[in-house]
Amino acid sequence: MAETKTVPQSTSDPDVASGVAQFLGPVVTDLTALSIDGKQAHWHVRGANFQAVHELLDVVVDHAREYADTAAERVVALGLPIDARTQTVGAKATTPTMTAGFQQSDAVITEVIAAIDATLVTVRTAVTELGELDPVSQDVVIEIARGLEKDRWFLFAHLAG
Repeated sequence: MAETKTVPQSTSDPDVASGVAQFLGPVVTDLTALSIDGKQAHWHVRGANFQAVHELLDVVVDHAREYADTAAERVVALGLPIDARTQTVGAKATTPTMTAGFQQSDAVITEVIAAIDATLVTVRTAVTELGELDPVSQDVVIEIARGLEKDRWFLFAHLAG
């Protein structure tokens, strides 16, 4: 009987993998920052609609973590490492700084929407740049954009009159 050996196999051109990492790395960074700041907002929200916003922020955080994981795993699947250590995220994230301490729900929602908007800029750049480079990776960020836009809509509905 022949012996079967399983070895890692890269199906990607190293230049493609490097290009994908160039655009997905910032996506992972911003999504990680969004998840951390979203949890901070979740703990400190106050106001008449506390429970609804508190619970919705948990959903936003869970989604941001899932999206970051999906983007990071795409880079790793192509054979490159990803750096989402807290030092790296703190230094490179493009999301705005979240206010510390307790805040009314309208202020919290406004800040989280601003963080989602900043993340969407990074995601949309990746969508544009990955189109010709790697359509599979582009599909990953298109799905992330769709999910972030939905989370943004759910948050915004709490502010809309």
